[in-house]
Amino acid sequence: MDNSKLKECVRTFGTPLYIFDEHTLVKRVNFLRAHLPEKTELCYAVKANTFIIPELADLVDSFEVCSPGEKRICENLSIPWNMTVISGVHKDEEMIDSLIATDAPVRAYTVESLNQFHLISKTARRYDTIIPVLLRLTSGNQFGLDAEDIKHLVCDEKDNNHVIIKGIQFFSGTQKDSIKRLDRELSKLDAFLEELKRDCGFAAQILEFGPGFPVDYFGVGKIEDEAVFLDEFAELLVQLKFTGQIVLELGRSIAASCGTYLTSVVDTKKNAGLRYAIVDGGVHHLVYFGHAMAMKQPPVRLLEPDVSSTFTEVSNICPDAQSVDGTGTLADGLWNICGSLCTAYDILVKKISIKNLCIGSVFAFDNAGAYCMTEGMLMFLSRDLPKIAVVDDTGTPQLIRSGLRTDSMNTPGLFI
Repeated sequence: MDNSKLKECVRTFGTPLYIFDEHTLVKRVNFLRAHLPEKTELCYAVKANTFIIPELADLVDSFEVCSPGEKRICENLSIPWNMTVISGVHKDEEMIDSLIATDAPVRAYTVESLNQFHLISKTARRYDTIIPVLLRLTSGNQFGLDAEDIKHLVCDEKDNNHVIIKGIQFFSGTQKDSIKRLDRELSKLDAFLEELKRDCGFAAQILEFGPGFPVDYFGVGKIEDEAVFLDEFAELLVQLKFTGQIVLELGRSIAASCGTYLTSVVDTKKNAGLRYAIVDGGVHHLVYFGHAMAMKQPPVRLLEPDVSSTFTEVSNICPDAQSVDGTGTLADGLWNICGSLCTAYDILVKKISIKNLCIGSVFAFDNAGAYCMTEGMLMFLSRDLPKIAVVDDTGTPQLIRSGLRTDSMNTPGLFI
C-alpha cells in the first residue's frame, strides 16, 4: 500500500495497527494461479492469518483448519464445511464428533497417527457415515505417519465401510527456495504413490503438498525471479507420474504480501552512544521468519509526516537525528527501533539510518500479512492487541477488530 493510504489509516484508527489489503491479496492469488498448472487447487492454511478468510473465500479452493478454535472461526464466518480440510497434530474426540455429527461433510480429514485414524473410523461408524481422509506422510519429525504405517492402513482398511482413504498429504517446512529440494520431495512422493499402487493396489486420488514457497522478508533471498521459480515448480508437477488431483497447501506465500504493520514512535533516547526509538508495538506483534533479535533488517519505511497531520509534531524532532552517508558512525544518526515490552529481546530494527525521526513518527513494516497477528507473544505484559483493518478492493478501509485489552484474560478468576 502507498504511504498516503497508510497515513489515512493511521489518522483514522491509530497505532499499533495491522492493515490487510484485499487488492494485493487478489493480485497475489492470481499470480500464483497464473504460474501453476491449470487444475492445481489451492488450500489456504488459516493459521497464517484468520482475518483474511472472508476475502479468500472466492479465491481459494479450500481452507486448512488445525484446531477447534480455527474450526469455530470458519463456522462463525459461514465457510462451507466442504471447503475445509480438518488437519492438525492433535484432533480431540469432541471436535471430531461435532464435525462428523453434522449433515454437511468436510472436504477431508488428515490423519497424523494410527490413533487418529481409529478415532475417525470409530466416530464415522457410530454415525453410520463415510469420511474421506488424507494420510499425512512424515518428513522425519513429530508430524504424520511413517511410510510403513501408511502402507499397512491402505492395505488393511480397504474394506472399511466408513473411511475412504483419498490420498496423501505431505508438508516438510516453510521458506523453501530450492527447486532441487522441491524436486527431491516430489520425486519421493511420486515413487511412494507408485509403491502403494504396486504393493497395495491403492491408487491415490489426491496429493496434498505443502511446497513452503519462500517470502523474501529481508532482501537476501536466493530467488531472483519468482515467476521463473514458479514456472520451474509447475514443470515438476507436470512431470509427475501421479495423475490425480494436486492440492497445494499455502499460508505464508498467499498472505504475507497483503499485510502492513504500523507502529508509532513514543519515545527517543541515547544510551551509551546508541540511539533508541521506542514504539507502541513490538516483537509481540511482528513475527518475521528468521528475524530474531533483529539479526536481519525487515522491510520497513518511515512515513513522512503531512503538513496537516496531527500524528507527528515537527517540534519533536530529535536533535542530531539526521541520517548519514556511508562514512558516518552510529552517533551520527543511526537508530535502533525497539518495542514496548520489558525484555531485551524486543528489537525490531538495528542501526537504521533515518532522517527527521520524531516522537509520533510512524513506521510501516511490509510483508506482515502472515503469522504476525497469530503467532506473536500477544499476551505478554498484558498490553492491548493491535487494531486490525482491511482495505477492500475499492480502497476503503474498515476496522474489523478493535485494540482489545488482554489484562482481563491474564487476571486470575475472571474467566472461571
